[in-house]
Amino acid sequence: MGTSKDMLMKVGAPLALAFLFLAGPGCAVEAGGSHVRATWYGDELRGRRTASGEVFNPEGFTAAHRSLPFGTCLRVANPKTGKSVAVRVNDRGPFTQGLSLDLSRGAARAIGMHSTQTVTVKRC
Repeated sequence: MGTSKDMLMKVGAPLALAFLFLAGPGCAVEAGGSHVRATWYGDELRGRRTASGEVFNPEGFTAAHRSLPFGTCLRVANPKTGKSVAVRVNDRGPFTQGLSLDLSRGAARAIGMHSTQTVTVKRC
């Protein structure tokens, strides 16, 4: 039988790898901010339920992310305008390759985002 450190290394590394696999792409949000491609969505989903069960409000300050826990607060900044907004993850997506975040129309407007672009994201 090995030491507890040996056991941790045998069990810990596979668990860490499993977490990274299950977390999926775009999960990591660095403390200093990550540059990600984002888009927005609005009236086409008004009143429908999000993956968290909430009714979608296009004017709210919410976001969809593939793997961050529901309720996660993110500070999203538009480097073109210098504006930022706090959003809460309440949905899953985007499911388009190359995109990491879907903002509600209200959040996109607040930072002056009119189309798909690169934004800076960090946890609140």
